[in-house]
Amino acid sequence: MTVFEWIDRVLLTAAVVMILLAGALLLVRLWLGPSMLDRAICLDVTAALIIAGLGAQAAFSRDPFYFPIMLVLAFLGFTGSVAIARFIAVRDRPTAAGREATVEEDRSA
Repeated sequence: MTVFEWIDRVLLTAAVVMILLAGALLLVRLWLGPSMLDRAICLDVTAALIIAGLGAQAAFSRDPFYFPIMLVLAFLGFTGSVAIARFIAVRDRPTAAGREATVEEDRSA
């Protein structure tokens, strides 16, 4: 094993350890997250960690088989994030009655 191969293995091992640590911290945040938005962000980061793990696996095995899978997961993660953001935006939108009450409060102040 050459020096460059040894450095490559050490860096890949460090990357996998960091990905696993980030995944453990992500599970803690998912469990403790007080709001739905925290949990939605955790799901988005989970997709990113899966993609990073697949990238590390592809680098470790020197096999480009995982690249299309990573691309599809990135697309699904993005569309899922947009869908969750739209759902939260619609759910948190003030109602017409709430807007009228806010306007009346502003006039009285």
